[in-house]
Amino acid sequence: MTYNALNQYKQNTVFTATPEELTLMLYDGGIKFMNIAKYNIENNQVEKAHQALIRAQDIIIELSSSLNMEYEISNNFKRLYDFIVNNLIDANINKEIKPIEEALEILTEMRDTWKEAMKEVKKRVYQNRQV
Repeated sequence: MTYNALNQYKQNTVFTATPEELTLMLYDGGIKFMNIAKYNIENNQVEKAHQALIRAQDIIIELSSSLNMEYEISNNFKRLYDFIVNNLIDANINKEIKPIEEALEILTEMRDTWKEAMKEVKKRVYQNRQV
């Protein structure tokens, strides 16, 4: 029963999230699965590492495919996402942690920047409503 309630909660969270919040959820998910992969490689759990790396790749591919390529910055994001995916593939083939750590550093920075941008936008919207 508790498992079903948790799944329902997660589903409702996704369905009611703004596009900005969904992007943040994707960043968090990518980071989570990269950390799981690192842990499993360190503990010689190859299959679990593989599964986590595939999940992380899928998330990064989703982030990349959602870019609006009409903006120059999207090209920069695309290159970063491609780099991350290539690192995750390399980590999966060789079962090495270093490529995951490099990808994780970039994705964490992107997530943190996204979070700050969301806060700034909310702050400005709130300030404009006060005027």
